Amino acid sequence: MATSKIIYGTAWKKDRTTALVVSAVLHGFGAIDTACQPKHYREDLVGAALHTLQTEHGIRREELFIQTKYTPIGGQDQSQPLPYDPQTDIETQIHASVKTSLANLRTTYLDSLLLHSPLRTLPQTLTAWRTLVGLQQSGVVRKIGVSNTYDVSILEALERDGGRRVDVVQNRWYEGNDWDNDVWAYCQKHGVQYQSFWTLSGSPSLLKHTSIRAICEAKGCTPAQAVFRFAQLHGITPLSGTTNDKHMEEDVSAEQINFEEVQPMVTQCLEFVRS
Repeated sequence: MATSKIIYGTAWKKDRTTALVVSAVLHGFGAIDTACQPKHYREDLVGAALHTLQTEHGIRREELFIQTKYTPIGGQDQSQPLPYDPQTDIETQIHASVKTSLANLRTTYLDSLLLHSPLRTLPQTLTAWRTLVGLQQSGVVRKIGVSNTYDVSILEALERDGGRRVDVVQNRWYEGNDWDNDVWAYCQKHGVQYQSFWTLSGSPSLLKHTSIRAICEAKGCTPAQAVFRFAQLHGITPLSGTTNDKHMEEDVSAEQINFEEVQPMVTQCLEFVRS
């Protein structure tokens, strides 16, 4: 399975999740992101989409990259059914969450499993991380990582004290956190996949930047495509959660845009987000 340059995000899709995931894959997405967090995700309906894709369209689960998350209790809505017993220890919670995810997704393995966020304390986060390392060693999970982690020292502690370096970081990449420059740089330096969300909705100043507009005029693309391609060329795998078929096609095709002739504008964009 080739590494995807863009990932379809399924947060907040609710009852539309199955239809949207099927549509996204048929429009070219090869990677799907979800979470074992009923508050914001319907992981079970992602599983239903995978079944539909295989039985009706001949697209096997092995052809797709499926990523989910263990969400600590602070990120769960406790009025809804939980994927684990919050009274149990962290390791037991994670194993129960993964068991739920495998059942929801109708699969025997996960391409990627993330901690949805650091836990309340660093020792708790390290315990959770060591559990993910064990799951990776068992073969149930192929890649492991973290989300919503904006402190490089936490990433360093996971490697130093937790058993291994992260494979994946998934963070907000937007103007509100200065495009997460420290963590982004850490990932580039260490060969860690940096996945971005809020890439478009959180970056109106980048979408309107004169250099992005110049790129769009030169390449005949949309501002969204230009920002996605810019991100991809600088070590970022963006998430797209669009519900529009045309935008799905455009988002997937962004990786085909050749920026060689607009490199001066690309450099100006890089200076803007790193300033």
